[in-house]
Amino acid sequence: MVRAILAAVDTGNSKRPIDPELAEFEALASASGAEIVARAVQRRARVDASTLVGSGKAAEIADLAQQARAELLLVLNDLRPRQRKNLEKIVPCPIVDRTMLILDVFARHARSREGKLQVELAQLRYRQSNLIGAGADLSRLGGGIGTRGPGETKLEVDRRRIAQRISVLERQLEQLRKQRETRRDARSSDPLVALVGYTNAGKSSLLNRLARANVFVADRPFATLDPTMRRVWLSGRRHVRLVDTVGFITDLPKDLVNAFRATLEELREADLLIHVVDASNPDWQRQMQAVDSTLHDLALETKPRLVLFNKCDMLGREPPHLPQALCVSARTGEGIAELKKALEQQV
Repeated sequence: MVRAILAAVDTGNSKRPIDPELAEFEALASASGAEIVARAVQRRARVDASTLVGSGKAAEIADLAQQARAELLLVLNDLRPRQRKNLEKIVPCPIVDRTMLILDVFARHARSREGKLQVELAQLRYRQSNLIGAGADLSRLGGGIGTRGPGETKLEVDRRRIAQRISVLERQLEQLRKQRETRRDARSSDPLVALVGYTNAGKSSLLNRLARANVFVADRPFATLDPTMRRVWLSGRRHVRLVDTVGFITDLPKDLVNAFRATLEELREADLLIHVVDASNPDWQRQMQAVDSTLHDLALETKPRLVLFNKCDMLGREPPHLPQALCVSARTGEGIAELKKALEQQV
C-alpha cells in the first residue's frame, strides 16, 4: 500500500456536504492501493486560485506529509494545472486529484480490450486538456497512482503524439461499437432491461440473483466496467435480457463518460432502466441525484425507469419511501419475486 495524505477544501456548500464525499474519496483511494495516513481538511469560502489551499496551509500539508512519511498527496478537489504546479513546489511528493484517482481505479479494473481502450482514451483526453505544460513536474509520478493505465502513455509526450494516439483509439472503439451493434441486431426479441446506479449499489449482485449467474462481485468502487448480459426468466415463457453496466459517481469525469459512450449505448437501446439504489447508505438521496444527473447528460432522462432499493436486509430502519419503488435484497433474495412481477408489468 502507498502511504498517502488526504487534503481537501470545504467551501461550505450545503448541497454538497463534505463528509460523505471524503468517505467516498477514501474508498476510491483504498481501491487504488493507497493507505490514508493523515488528513488535512481546510474550510474556506472559496478555493485559492494559486495553490487551492493557500500558501500557509500548503506549508502545513508539506510538514504533515513529512511527519507521516507520506509518498503521495491525494486532493479531493480537482486541480487546475497552475494550482498543481504551485502546490508541487511546496509539497515534496506526487499529487493526484479526484479525477486522476477515479481514472486510476478504472485502469485497475479494466479487463476487456474495449474497457482498456476506453480507460486509456479517458486518461489521454484528461491529460491533453489539463496537464499539458505540467508534464515535467508530473514526470516523477512514474508508474504509481494516477499514472497507471492499460497502454499507458508517458506524461512527457507532446500534444501532437497524444492527439495521434487519441485518433487511433477512437477508430478502434468505433470498430468495436459497430461490432456490438451487429451483435445487438442478431439478438433475441426478449425485452432489454438495463441496471443503472451509483457505484457499489449492488447491481452485479442483483444480476447474479436474478439470472443465477456468477458475475464478479466486490465491495469496492467500480468493480464492474464491462457490460454483462444475462437472460432472466420471469414466468411461463417470458424472459428479459438483463444487462449490468458501469456504475456512476458524483461528478463522474466527463472524459470517462465520453470514452464509455459506446458501452453506455446499451442503456439507450434498453426498454426499461432499473435504477438500483443502496438503501443502506445514509447518503442515498445524493447518490440518486448523481445518477439522475448522469442519465440527463446521456439524454436518457425520459427512458422508462423502475427505482429499486437494494440491500434492504441491512437496514436498521424503515426503508426509503418513493412512489412505485421496490425494496429488495440481492444477498438474501427478499423482494425478488415482487421485482419479477413488476418487470412483467413494465415490459
